[in-house]
Amino acid sequence: MRPSDRYHKWIEWSDDDDVYLGLCPDVITGIHGDDPIRLYDELCTVIDAVLIDLEQSGRVLPEPLTRPMREVA
Repeated sequence: MRPSDRYHKWIEWSDDDDVYLGLCPDVITGIHGDDPIRLYDELCTVIDAVLIDLEQSGRVLPEPLTRPMREVA
C-alpha cells in the first residue's frame, strides 16, 4: 500500500469556479481541472509527491482525519 492510500481523495464540480476540484484536505488544499478522470490521476500524483517530499525532509506525515461519509440508516 502506498502512503497516499491512507488519505481520502475526491473530485467534485465547482459551480462557482466552473471547473472540477481535486481535494485531499489532509495533505493539500486542492487542484483543479476540466477532466475529472485526468484530475484524479493528477491529484494522486501530487499527493504522492508531497508525501515523498515530507518523508525525505524528515517531517512526520499528517494524520489522515478526513473520512468518506457513511450511509445513515
